[in-house]
Amino acid sequence: MNLDKREGAAVEVPAATPKVLFVDDEANILSAIRRVFRTCHYDIATAGSGAEALAYLGSHPVDVIVSDMRMPEQSGAELLGIVKERWPETMRIILTGYADVNDTISAINRGEIYRYMLKPWKDDEFLAVIRDAVGVKALKDERTRLEQLVRKQNRELEQKVKERTADLQKAMTMLSSAHDSLKKSFVTSIKMFTSLIEMRGGTMAGHSRRVGDLAKQIAKAMGVSDMEAQEVMVAGLLHDIGKLVLPDRLVETPYVQLTPADRIEFEKHAMNGQAALMAVEQLQRPGTIIRQHHERYDGKGYPDGLALEQITLGARILAVANDFDALQIGTLEEHPQQREDAIRNIVNQSGKRYDPKVVDAFRQIVGSTEAAPPADEIAMKSNELKPGMILARDLSTKDGMLLLAKDYALDERLIEQIFSFERSARAPLPIYIYKSE
Repeated sequence: MNLDKREGAAVEVPAATPKVLFVDDEANILSAIRRVFRTCHYDIATAGSGAEALAYLGSHPVDVIVSDMRMPEQSGAELLGIVKERWPETMRIILTGYADVNDTISAINRGEIYRYMLKPWKDDEFLAVIRDAVGVKALKDERTRLEQLVRKQNRELEQKVKERTADLQKAMTMLSSAHDSLKKSFVTSIKMFTSLIEMRGGTMAGHSRRVGDLAKQIAKAMGVSDMEAQEVMVAGLLHDIGKLVLPDRLVETPYVQLTPADRIEFEKHAMNGQAALMAVEQLQRPGTIIRQHHERYDGKGYPDGLALEQITLGARILAVANDFDALQIGTLEEHPQQREDAIRNIVNQSGKRYDPKVVDAFRQIVGSTEAAPPADEIAMKSNELKPGMILARDLSTKDGMLLLAKDYALDERLIEQIFSFERSARAPLPIYIYKSE
């Protein structure tokens, strides 16, 4: 086994470093691959045959395996088929020549190949394919972690319910209180995760929470149930999760300026977003909304070309809320639009891009929303805060990072932390408090 720790002396690689295994029976090919990846932050290993690769996989976790198609004794298709069965979480890539088209198709069908690369390769393309595979693997790992966390929380909740069945009346009272608390905690956790997405910066800062808030308002104006409105809001908060694996240039470039090839890559984010949430039962319905929020009412959207009521109501609502904010921050059209121009753009696309009923509800919301806060809340400075006051809106930085969730009750410790944050940031925070009776 030729284990490559970059060229030269072996170095200790941190546990978090992605591991990539390259398999080829030609030493010069492996040497060329090492040169391509010598400056990358990957833990590179190489094997000269399928048998060596399987032996290595038996004792080392590998994130990505890249195998040559034509090798003696065992082909790349056979090797990756075995990898799929034994280590299904490992991303599988085939390296093949132009003459191996039929064998490549067989490998894709047998081993569920993530991508294939042609020899001779282009270095930039090779680097990009590996980077994307590592990103998808990280996303799958995070999905597994979240699934395990939800199962653990469910087990803990079930245990608590069992412990309280002795006193039925008390259990019913506590169950009602626990439901409200869990609901609030769930939304707060989603908002905190949204903050991590938005910390990528650029135009994404604050976008998801603005979209989630507007989508929930539109849903309520259309008379949907509280649960459906909540699902639409959660979908709005997480609708850009699939963009985490995209390069910055695709995220920051307005959609209308993307090349056809870039659009194909960019448009995968809706499906990737649904895939990231699929393992969490509470997020499966929001995941469907996320997949469909770029569909159009006239059937000309993506990824599935749905039309009219084939598109879930939540997705039709999210499409309007998302595009309204995207028009204003400049990620949809070539230049950012003023609020009134963005409203006019949405209204003009009623019956084409958007559901007319959703547009009508949207017009009610944006027509009644002014710069002044609603009647039941008041804007305050941090030096005016007092213990016992309750936040009427999420408390966030200008970059979109969530500090405290809506409905949080302030105490002396939290007020001092708000003072401290403002001093460090050298800028006031937008604070809104419920008016006291």
